[in-house]
Amino acid sequence: MTQSTAATFTWMKFLLNLLVAILAFLFILVLAFPIGFYGMAMYISPSLPSLDDLKKAKLSMPLQIYTEDNQLIGQYGNDMSLPVSYEQIPKNMVNAFLAAEDSSFFQHSGISIKGIGRALTEAVSDDDSQTGGSTITQQVAKNYFLSSERTLNRKLTELFLARKIEEKLSKQDIMTLYVNKIYLGQGAYGIKAAAKQYYSKSLNNLTIAEMAMIAGLPKAPSKYNPVANPERALERRNWILGQMLKNGAISQVQHDEAVAAPIGLRLYQAKLDKNLPYLAEMTRASLVEQYGEAVINSGWRVKLTINSEAQEIAENAIKRGLFAYDRRHGWRGAPANTKDKEKPGKLANFPVIHSFYPVEVTRVYPGNGFDAVMKDGTQIKVPWSNMRWATLHYRNPNSAFISNNIVNLHDIVYVTSNADNSSWSLVQIPAVEGSLVSVNPETGALLAVVGGFDFNKSKFNRAIQGYRQPGSTIKPLVYATALEKGFSPDTMISDDPLTVGSWKPKNSDGRNLGMIPLRKGLYLSRNLVSIRVLRSAGISDTRELLNEFGLEKERMPNTLSLALGSGEATPLQMATGYATFANGGHRIQPYFIQQIFDYNGKLQYQANPKQACAVCFNNDLQQTNEDNLTAFQEQQTALLSGQSKDTQAGDKATEKSDLFNANPLAKTNEKDSLNKQDKKKLSKEEAALEASTQQMLARQASLEAQLYDAGPDTDKLKPMPIQYIPAQQAPRILSSNVAFQMANILRDVIQRGTAVKARALGRSDLGGKTGTTNDAKDAWFAGINPRMVTTVWVGFDQPIGMGKKEFGGVAALPIWMDFTSKMLKGQPVEWVSVNNRAKSKKQEQETIELTDNGTRRVDSKGNEITRDDSKPPQAVTRKRPEEQASVTMPTTGNNINYAQLNSNKSLNQ
Repeated sequence: MTQSTAATFTWMKFLLNLLVAILAFLFILVLAFPIGFYGMAMYISPSLPSLDDLKKAKLSMPLQIYTEDNQLIGQYGNDMSLPVSYEQIPKNMVNAFLAAEDSSFFQHSGISIKGIGRALTEAVSDDDSQTGGSTITQQVAKNYFLSSERTLNRKLTELFLARKIEEKLSKQDIMTLYVNKIYLGQGAYGIKAAAKQYYSKSLNNLTIAEMAMIAGLPKAPSKYNPVANPERALERRNWILGQMLKNGAISQVQHDEAVAAPIGLRLYQAKLDKNLPYLAEMTRASLVEQYGEAVINSGWRVKLTINSEAQEIAENAIKRGLFAYDRRHGWRGAPANTKDKEKPGKLANFPVIHSFYPVEVTRVYPGNGFDAVMKDGTQIKVPWSNMRWATLHYRNPNSAFISNNIVNLHDIVYVTSNADNSSWSLVQIPAVEGSLVSVNPETGALLAVVGGFDFNKSKFNRAIQGYRQPGSTIKPLVYATALEKGFSPDTMISDDPLTVGSWKPKNSDGRNLGMIPLRKGLYLSRNLVSIRVLRSAGISDTRELLNEFGLEKERMPNTLSLALGSGEATPLQMATGYATFANGGHRIQPYFIQQIFDYNGKLQYQANPKQACAVCFNNDLQQTNEDNLTAFQEQQTALLSGQSKDTQAGDKATEKSDLFNANPLAKTNEKDSLNKQDKKKLSKEEAALEASTQQMLARQASLEAQLYDAGPDTDKLKPMPIQYIPAQQAPRILSSNVAFQMANILRDVIQRGTAVKARALGRSDLGGKTGTTNDAKDAWFAGINPRMVTTVWVGFDQPIGMGKKEFGGVAALPIWMDFTSKMLKGQPVEWVSVNNRAKSKKQEQETIELTDNGTRRVDSKGNEITRDDSKPPQAVTRKRPEEQASVTMPTTGNNINYAQLNSNKSLNQ
């Protein structure tokens, strides 16, 4: 064999072996692919959810929060998913998706050979054709089970799942799953949500062009988004319309008409009826704490106990009171200057706060105002008359000086406009803060909550989160312990000097009044009397009762300083405690969520608070429900006739209030009577023209409402009458007699004590207590009335003195007067009842009494409990008999859980 022949033979042998190896490899691949595919199936199947569960599409809509009078004040969550059935999908919507994504969907078995080719190409390249690489069934598999990563392994898993889905579900079921789950941009999942989000329409009202636009989004929701990229979106829409024409789904005329149509977006943009962010955020945080983050997209419509007008009255009262304090102490100077060498300010960094706008001073006219520019470039002028108040300059909390040098060039300051926007005034955002909380003493329902000057300035809610020393506002709670132990309002107590170890407490005025009645000691807020009362009542027992009032025992000191308010409490806790005096001695639980409805308007939860007088409530229950139903029907009739009371109230609330009038009883929100009287009288022709115009506008609005039938207004909570159920009795913590005695002493505080300024309200059914801590770091007023109990706090977030004259009666009382005067306007005078209306009984307890001769143990009827017969009996003081317990008292400290909506009923999630 020649050398060349041998070489040829060797190459042929090599090639033959290579061919055999390749064939063997291919044979193994052929065997391995189904085996691997089957193995993959066995591996994946156990971890997959049931396909039957896929049919249960989950609704997702933003959480909405409403006031008691149905005003939308908060909306949270961006996701929108509204499942539909196959029968609800318009035929041309199906055709549009077939044209865009999978024209052979109804013919293949879940896997398209053409699609596999495109998918493999896309997996190894950046190919970006108009058609997708996966069938609709594969997209369902990916959307429900897999991630969106582009890998071969994920694609093989997708193929297996697609086959399994095709085996288990009909084509109609698969299409329904697809159109309900697919992400279409703008937070919309599914076609119904997309129709609402982009066009404010129901599916049935979409045009062919709009259907094609939506069908073009699944491939790349951001790239083909008609909001962000209208040109690309239009190009893809028209391509899909061409495919629909090619597939015979639409006619040439329909195609041409659709291609010529503009994008025509009408975005879903919900607008709040009222901007009450403290309320909205308090509710959101409470719901998230109770039910988790998923509640944000639950679609719930949450209705509060708080009326929007009451809340606005409270917010304006706080602003007026804080502005009054701020102007008493003078101008602190501009907060920043854009040309400052050390820390130059930027106008863009200063937020709009309420109706106060940041501006940069561009020119100063000494003694004659200044010019300024707003963020948007608007030029304004501030005359001297509207800034003269700032000639009083702040030096420290107790000192000020006069100067005409108020602003400098390039200063950043705040301004506000007058009612008709014809003039601008210099304003100063108060550094001091304040809060207000008002509750219904019968039920615990919150009536108003103000967490600070403005939510944009500080989101911290001081009304429910701010623990501060309550000062003298704690004294009534301390005195109540003594009254329960047998003291009376006329018990004589010494106001003489007192020394406790190295502590030498004094009265705020430095004087001593000798022996005075307990009543006088409280309404004049005598510190030395309060300390002696606490010492006699017992610190331990007093702390226990404070705990029952709603304060936290752990935050109350175990020393005599407790009598002067050296513990810590929130305004809401103080209001809860004072409610006991207004309701006859019962402990109510504050709450603010009245009802929760799902997206479809089905009631999921209704508060059923324990009542201070459950007997009274239940006796009137049937009549109350009938009255609610009648009032609701009348309201709906008025709404249909265009005479809605809510609309009138809303108009009134939007009028600009005078926030700089320091008089708490000044009238606000009153329309100019001259405008009403001098309104131009129209001629017959003018009246007819105006009527015709109004009719035309009404018809246009009606047509738009029919066309855009899925806008934000259609998603709002529909008013429904509240129908109550029988209530349970709130536990009694004070006897009705003690509660009545304390209420009367609190009324004396206004009639002859430290809050005598409130007599200007002209009502005899008000009581309360001022409170001031050391160096006036905190100023309080807690006021009671049978209809509402309100607590006001004023102070700096970092406790510093507000000024030696800023007592509770100066800083906090006017705010309470402002709020109370408007809330009780037109209400009949009504005072606390001495009778035990609820017929409830106090818990039986053993009491240790402190006497001059030592201690003695008595039961709730005043009978002494003998512990040691070898000792002589102690002196016996007859006490008013107490009643035996029939209500289980709280034993966990009575701390308020603000996130807990109802302890005996859970929501269906």
